[in-house]
Amino acid sequence: QVHVVESGGGLVQAGGSLRLSCAASGRTFSSYNMAWFRQAPGKEREFVAGVSRSGGTTDYADSVKGRFTISRDNAKNTVYLQMNSLNPEDTAVYLCAADRGLFLRTVAAAYESWGQGTQVTVSS
Repeated sequence: QVHVVESGGGLVQAGGSLRLSCAASGRTFSSYNMAWFRQAPGKEREFVAGVSRSGGTTDYADSVKGRFTISRDNAKNTVYLQMNSLNPEDTAVYLCAADRGLFLRTVAAAYESWGQGTQVTVSS
């Protein structure tokens, strides 16, 4: 099972940008589909973006399409989330997750490994 650790969160003004990183341990990182989820206080965990094993397929929540970009570097065992044009509704804890399923999935229950999360706060 892969172990993941997120970094890169912080406080940013509306309209600003952040890049999150998720570093994974183990030699089998390229066997996992990877995704970012987020959870705001009092709300359910929601899918943000996902990337397939090779990086050739990506998927995004409608709320972040055109603003966020997910990518991965299998040589560095790392997945990234570039977030642009941030707004206060993007404020949440962002979590990285790994899944060995055949297909890229958007349901949190499908993911077997989770990090502790990194806080992103967007001020208006």
